Amino acid sequence: MDLANIFQTVLIYALPVLFAITVHEAAHGYAARQFGDHTASMMGRITLNPVKHIDPVGTILMPLLLYFATSGAFLFGYAKPVPVNFGNLRNPKRDMVWVALAGPASNFVQAVAWAVLLLVLLGVGVEERFFLEMARAGVLVNLVMWAFNLFPLPPLDGGRILVGLLPWRQAYWVSRIEPYGFFIVMGLVIAGVVGALWLRPLMGVGYEVIRLLLTPLRMLLG
Repeated sequence: MDLANIFQTVLIYALPVLFAITVHEAAHGYAARQFGDHTASMMGRITLNPVKHIDPVGTILMPLLLYFATSGAFLFGYAKPVPVNFGNLRNPKRDMVWVALAGPASNFVQAVAWAVLLLVLLGVGVEERFFLEMARAGVLVNLVMWAFNLFPLPPLDGGRILVGLLPWRQAYWVSRIEPYGFFIVMGLVIAGVVGALWLRPLMGVGYEVIRLLLTPLRMLLG
């Protein structure tokens, strides 16, 4: 195990990860406020201050331990969930979809922004590996968060979107999975199901969409 290389990798990913989780959680709170629930706002969670969203175990300790224990082969972490009282939303079932979608959408926007930064750095001739790798890490981290959180099983955002879109009867049965959803998702991740059947295909689509969106900029930079 090359500790120097691992340490450098941690530094490269630190800023993209902090931005990814901070904006993701703040986006949930902001969307909830727009649709009538001020819980996150009153608790000071609609902020870009990462300290407000970091969970010491889930955001720092667990990812670091997993990274060093597996030499980067397996990573998992989480932030403090933004409190949302869905009963306060003006139309709880419909608005739940938009509140849940706000987090993954913010990650996709960030992935595009990091990709733009990477193109600009390359276009102006920057050769410093650290900055180029950080931009690439920003794209990767945000696409992973975007795709993973859209997995259609509560308590992930995709599960809440599914509950909001389904008819009441089916939505009720899906929502009952939530207390066990985390363990089910982790089991599917460890078994490789989420990666093979969800993450990789969806991230492939994400990379292709970003490539198409940035084609004009790429042509401009030559």
